[in-house]
Parts: sequence; structure tokens; C-alpha cells
Amino acid sequence: MKINHKNIKTKRLLPILLLLLILLAGSCQNNRQTDTTLPVIIEKDSFNYLPTSTTGQVVKHHYYTLSYNEKYENAEWVAYSLSPKQLSKRQIERPRFVRDPLVKTRSAHYKNYYPNGYEKGHLLPAADRRFSIDAFDETFYTSNVSPMDHYFNSGIWNQLEKQVRYWTKRYGKLYIVTGGILQPGLERIGRERVAVPDYFYKIVLDYKNPKKARLIGFLIPHKDLQEDLKDFVVPVDSIEKLTGIDFFPALPDTMENQLEASKHPEQWGFVKFESWQR
Repeated sequence: MKINHKNIKTKRLLPILLLLLILLAGSCQNNRQTDTTLPVIIEKDSFNYLPTSTTGQVVKHHYYTLSYNEKYENAEWVAYSLSPKQLSKRQIERPRFVRDPLVKTRSAHYKNYYPNGYEKGHLLPAADRRFSIDAFDETFYTSNVSPMDHYFNSGIWNQLEKQVRYWTKRYGKLYIVTGGILQPGLERIGRERVAVPDYFYKIVLDYKNPKKARLIGFLIPHKDLQEDLKDFVVPVDSIEKLTGIDFFPALPDTMENQLEASKHPEQWGFVKFESWQR
């Protein structure tokens, strides 16, 4: 009887190969799990920076808070603080978008975005939460995204996100509120009729020293734009009139009225960042 030594060697190697594959898969999984051992940076905020809610559906996550508007299947605002300690360039594997488990009326499913030509644009940027896996993953709830045109999302909106991180590094802890302008007549997409905002806003407050508090608001048309960010600076009062939201109501009334009625881009150092190139 002729013995096939090659087959015997192959059979002996198979269990070893299977074991190596199992260990490799476990290693990949563990790599993502071990990232959770990074320092969890949750800082106490000096005051209540949350806006009012027009819907009464305020959802508090560990690393940000939002007010969800079921009628438009969008968050009317997402609010969070950002400190220099939280800034990180660590590369983390992106998870899938999932429904927000804390939205009682259920946030829209990500499949509403296909094949309608819109991206799932982050309101709180994932890049602002790279200091831990948990914080990063929370930004992938569908309550934290809104339909965005690719050129808008990767262009001026991305520029503004980078600008806020630059200001955080330069000036210290900031408070940010952001969202789309939700109003009747908007385009709708998907089975759940997710609204596509015509404008997006972002408001940034520097409140480290209350005597030198600064506030800046942006209202940006939802389209491909080449203009400078400074061209879209508006008084926060004007955003309040469009949304019906009272931003930073915990500020002393005199200070709130003064800051929200003003428009002083010269108080902030603007930097031109590279964005996605066509």
C-alpha cells in the first residue's frame, strides 16, 4: 500500500492552521476591546449648557446630549463640550450606524439614506470622540446624523469641525451646539421620511472665564460652498428665531442677551484647513 505522505502532513497541519486563524481573529477583536482601556475622559462641566427642547424628547448619552424631533427624524440639536484633553488623532475602526436605543420614538434607520445620494453626516463629529471606543461608538447612533450632500459634508462642514478642534486646542474647553434647521417643506428621503435640512448651524461658546465669555454662531446653506467660514457667522439670536430654541438659557440674562445679539468673528482666530479635494 502506497502511503501519501503529503496528505498526512496536510491533515496534521490543518488543526494548527485553524488554531492560528482563531487566535488571529481573537487578536483583532481584542485589539478593539483593549482600546477601551484608554483613559475615559469625562469632565465635569462648569454650568448647564443645554438648550431648551421644542419636543420634550431630550436624550442624554455619556458623551453628549441631544433633543430628537420625531416629526423630522432628526435631532433638533446635539450639545457637547470639548476639551484639549479629549483631542486625539488615534485611528479607530468605524462601527456600523445603529438606531439610538434611548430615543423612545426610535431614531431613523440608516437604510433610509440609500439610494438617495445623501451621506450620514455627523452632528457631533466622530473625530471629536477618539479618546475612547465607547465615546467614538456613541457618535454612530442615527440620532447624531443628518442627510448631507457629499461636497457639503466633506467641504465646508468638515472645515468647521476642524476649526472647532483648533479653537479647543488654542483656547481650551468649549461648549458646542449643532443641528439642522427643521421646518416645513423640506425634502424627505426613505421609508421613514427623514428630513433633509436646507441649512445647518453650529454654535460655539467659550466660558472658561465668564467675564470674558465669547460666543460665535454659524448658519450655513446645505450645498457645495467655496466661501470662507467667516462669511457664515451670524448672531445666535437669528438661529434662535429660525429654530424656536433658546440656546444657553443658564447664562445670566444680561450676558446671554449681549452675547447672542452680537457677531464678532474677529474675536476668534480663523485658520484655513484643507478639505476633501475633487
